[in-house]
Amino acid sequence: MDDLAAIFINEEFTATKVSPAKLDLLLADGWRHFGPDFFRYNLALYGDEIRLVIPLRVRLSDFRFSKSQARVLRKNADVHLKVGPVRVTPEVDNLFNRHKARFRQHPPESIYTFLSPDTADEPCEMRQLSVYLKDRLIAASFFDVGERSLSGIYAVFDPDESVRGLGIFTMLKEIELAAEEGKEFYYQGYCYSGSSFYDYKKRFFGTEAYQWNGAWAPLPRE
Repeated sequence: MDDLAAIFINEEFTATKVSPAKLDLLLADGWRHFGPDFFRYNLALYGDEIRLVIPLRVRLSDFRFSKSQARVLRKNADVHLKVGPVRVTPEVDNLFNRHKARFRQHPPESIYTFLSPDTADEPCEMRQLSVYLKDRLIAASFFDVGERSLSGIYAVFDPDESVRGLGIFTMLKEIELAAEEGKEFYYQGYCYSGSSFYDYKKRFFGTEAYQWNGAWAPLPRE
């Protein structure tokens, strides 16, 4: 395990209002949030191992699509997208409940595990990307809007459409949107040292890893 893991970090706080500039600063210092609950920690249990937690972000000026990501875009050329304020409709909630059935251990109880009940602007501006196949919602993702960054929070998709790679697709579309809006970074969440379920987050060109000393460094692409 990395020597930095010798310094145990496990911090949290609650905030109902965070400005876009403040959100950028928190993200750049390894913080994440679900609803008003902000947290950061550098060690986690994965299986029977203690792993180093690695916050990730994409430096958008260094991003380009990989061949596999280009294939995901082509697979979804027949969908249409809507981006707007978060609206947890019965259709979204049903999609969440179908999606969570994928998790064999510790499935989330509610979509509000990840979102504030006041999704309009608590604790910061959050938007929803909805993916439709004709008139059917097949995926939805939720992301924060900072001054210089976008940050992915959570995504759900129809398990019957898993061949489309919709989790990666929504991330790619959030990255495209961040670039179009002139942002500098896209934060894709945490991964772990070594191999894990979260390795897909490491496979974006331009990805940087937080070092838990305040610095970010390029992450070799796997």
